[in-house]
Amino acid sequence: MITIISGTNRKDSMTLRVAKLYYELLSAKTDNVHLISLEGLNVHEEGPELEELEERYLIPSEKFVFIMPEYNGSFPGILKLLIDNSDIKKSWWYKKALLVGVADGRGGNLRGIEHMTNILHYMRMHVHYNKLPLSRINDEVDQEGKLLKPATQKAIELQIEEFLNY
Repeated sequence: MITIISGTNRKDSMTLRVAKLYYELLSAKTDNVHLISLEGLNVHEEGPELEELEERYLIPSEKFVFIMPEYNGSFPGILKLLIDNSDIKKSWWYKKALLVGVADGRGGNLRGIEHMTNILHYMRMHVHYNKLPLSRINDEVDQEGKLLKPATQKAIELQIEEFLNY
């Protein structure tokens, strides 16, 4: 099972558009792909909503795709809360991760990707080497979530193919 996590709780985010794009591309290549949007989810504390999320998606998943916007040189706190308030051993240990940064600037959230890499390594996760920073995202993805540049499409498809074989 592969679970894609849209790493923000902001409404109508570009991050969710990119996550949906990854969902479509992965679903075309394999079964059992799921998408989690943090919008409207209560991950601020351990409780029934987070426990259900763990049971349905986090614990059964073997691989995760983290789509992370840049927030102040890192990634959103809501994503860190999801990790911190979940059962780390059951949900994350020894599983595989793919990292995608999303930013309107030129760095594509490189700092956030590296920050998350360190956290995931601490949690004994295996992070795929092909970490994709998507820079100037408003020039890359339109309002409907469609890619605008063939080179970006090719880079994402390569990343997905490598991750499926990982």
